[in-house]
Amino acid sequence: MIAMDGVLPAGFRGARAAGSQTAVPCLLMRGGTSRGLFFDARVLPGNDAARDAVLLSAMGSPDPRQIDGLGGAHPLTSKVGVVAPGVDGVDLEWTFAQLQPDSEVVDTTPNCGNMLAAVLPFALETGMLAPQGETTTARVRTANTGAVADITVRTPLGPDGRRDVEYAGDARIDGVPGTASAVEIAFLDTAGSVAGSLLPTANVRDTVTVPGLGDVEVTLIDNGQPLVVVAATQLDARGDESPAEIDADDSLKDRVERLRLVCGEAMGLGDVTARNYPKMTLVAPPTHGGTIATRSLIPHVAHQSIGVLAAVTVATACVLPGSVAHDVAELAPRDADGDVHVSVEHPSGEFTVSLGLDGDDPPTVVRSALLRTARLLMSGEVLVPRTVWDPTNEKETTA
Repeated sequence: MIAMDGVLPAGFRGARAAGSQTAVPCLLMRGGTSRGLFFDARVLPGNDAARDAVLLSAMGSPDPRQIDGLGGAHPLTSKVGVVAPGVDGVDLEWTFAQLQPDSEVVDTTPNCGNMLAAVLPFALETGMLAPQGETTTARVRTANTGAVADITVRTPLGPDGRRDVEYAGDARIDGVPGTASAVEIAFLDTAGSVAGSLLPTANVRDTVTVPGLGDVEVTLIDNGQPLVVVAATQLDARGDESPAEIDADDSLKDRVERLRLVCGEAMGLGDVTARNYPKMTLVAPPTHGGTIATRSLIPHVAHQSIGVLAAVTVATACVLPGSVAHDVAELAPRDADGDVHVSVEHPSGEFTVSLGLDGDDPPTVVRSALLRTARLLMSGEVLVPRTVWDPTNEKETTA
């Protein structure tokens, strides 16, 4: 392994031979409503193909149960974060990897705002960054898309005189049991993260022709997540289905996928058959006092809640007159700071996104802010067969 600065954080050693296997240091962390393994980039193979082989082995893919790895047999628990010291004005840079239980694909093209919540805690836990005071703020860039966010976590002084990440607190996010310390995320610029612009077709509403469905009205938008926003009724759905109902409805999933393939081409993303984006979000009027009701697919399995950047993107669609989301949204007026707070209802509850707006016709979203939580679940080493990766064969290693 080649360390970026030649030195790993104290107490965080590199990969090592362990009999017939290779032991790779990592942390298992929950970020928002997702969970996965986090690695220091400097302890992984520098070659992408070799790195991906390690990640697939560590997670146990491809296998629907991921029985031979640490994956959780679901896309939300089959995720990986690879973190490195930042350059060019950012404190940290990380690469998000989406794995699927039954696939050999390691997708490093999308964002993940939930896993993003665990990046700064990981850096502090491993000594990549030092705590600043009662709170620690770091600027983090997602290498996948170039998206930049300022992240703040609590790092109080403990009884031993050390500052550590505080995981206990009273912040609650739907989709995660109990409460925890808040992780504040302020996105600086997420428009066009993958599709190149906020509205890839330059329209707030498009009519696309889908084989077997006819004409379907959609909003194609990317404010951190390439998203197809469609009224649930356009796909013969209600918009209040449980994830289990959606997953069991093969006919609905087929209609959603046919629409996704057409919209991927329309967004300039090409053939998205094997890609994890664009994500699909069915919208309907709110039913629990929020702004809008959503049901998301990621992209072939129903989300138990909604992804962070999908929430930011659908909230953005809500404030754009003429969009599919605007049609069904019940928007609150702007607050004294000019922000609009959008409560996105999802199967597990709601997700509030605060949008800073500039202008009115149409408004421009200049910032987005939200709260997540994160927690370190386990630290140690994940073991992969040495036939997958043998670091002793590499010319440069870090002990």
